[in-house]
Amino acid sequence: MNRLLLYLFLGLTLVACSKNNNDNINDNNPYINPPIVNLNLNLNLPEYNPLRFPGNSVILPQQGIKGIIVYNVNNSLYTAFDLTDPNHIPSGCSKMTIEGVVATCTSCGDENSYDIVTGQHQSNQQSYPMIQYRSQRNGDNISVTN
Repeated sequence: MNRLLLYLFLGLTLVACSKNNNDNINDNNPYINPPIVNLNLNLNLPEYNPLRFPGNSVILPQQGIKGIIVYNVNNSLYTAFDLTDPNHIPSGCSKMTIEGVVATCTSCGDENSYDIVTGQHQSNQQSYPMIQYRSQRNGDNISVTN
C-alpha cells in the first residue's frame, strides 16, 4: 500500500512540474489565441543565414498569426515574437512592420510600438506585450515553439 501511495505521489509531482516557467506567457491576453508553432530553422540555408549574426532578424511571413520575427540577440539568445499587435483583435490593420528593433502597428491608428528584444510596449506599460514564442539554438538549428 505504501508503494502505491509513493508511486501515485511521484506521478502527480511529475505531471505538475513544468519544463519552462513561461508556459503561460501568452495566456492572459483576451485579444489573441496564439496558434501552435513548431518550427526548425536551419542556419545553413540561405534564407536563415542572417540569424548567424547578432543584431539581425528574419521574418517568417506565413507563420503565427501575422508572421513571426526571429531576432539574434547574441548568438546564444534568440527571441521570437508574433507580428500581430497584441492590443488589437487580429484584423487587416493589426500587422506590425519592423524598423531596426522596433515593431510598429501603424495601420490601426494608435501607433503602438514594441521592442523586438523584450516584446514590451515602448510607451504604455499597461498594454499587453507581444506574443512570444520559445526560441532555442542547438548547433546550426533554431527551434521556435510555443
